[in-house]
Amino acid sequence: MPLRRTVIEDTAGLRRETGRSYMEEHTGPVTNWDEFETYPWPDVSAASTRALEWYEGNLPDDMCVIASGGFAHFAEYLTWLMGYETLCYSLFDQRDLVAAISQKLLRMFEVALARMLEFERVKIVWGSDDMGFRSGTLISPNDLREFVLPGHKLMAEMSHLAGRPYLLHACGNLVGIMEDLIETVCIDALHSFEDTIVSVVSMKERYGHRIAVLGGIDVDFLCRASQDRSGGASARP
Repeated sequence: MPLRRTVIEDTAGLRRETGRSYMEEHTGPVTNWDEFETYPWPDVSAASTRALEWYEGNLPDDMCVIASGGFAHFAEYLTWLMGYETLCYSLFDQRDLVAAISQKLLRMFEVALARMLEFERVKIVWGSDDMGFRSGTLISPNDLREFVLPGHKLMAEMSHLAGRPYLLHACGNLVGIMEDLIETVCIDALHSFEDTIVSVVSMKERYGHRIAVLGGIDVDFLCRASQDRSGGASARP
């Protein structure tokens, strides 16, 4: 789906000559009903399954496919399509438009998942949807319950009916919706943990008897930490 991006100079060590791009946070391509009606929504049913067909016939018997990649971005596409700032305003004065986009995304991902589940080599479904930042969710838990979590609930239901677990990657502080993710959405596992939010150890102690906890090493720690003489780790200055 075409989106709007802001491009700036890349200052990293291995810099991109074309710059580094970020999603436009103010206004996306769908900010009103006219733009909703004229937006080039993709026909998911027309997408090729050629790669899955190849895997179905050629993967070794002890290998499988994890259905993922650009999949189940309900919260993210709401912010990308509207622009995060516009979404926040629209949650007050255009909730019907937010709901329409949410339903459009749900129907699209429903078709996509149904097609993926036709293949026996797809043994796991992995949704990906960053819903929070360091101190909370990007929109209120109640708004997530209305516009985002029903999509993940449907993805989990479809996966479970087909005998596959539903895993979720979601960055940010999700404390406000953890019970929803476990009891209502019925995820089987959660991925991505940041020590400044909640460590994977604490997460395992609190929720490990109800869902699986995947990953756990803070990427910031991996990038910045160094081993000291005592064998521990300390952050670089």
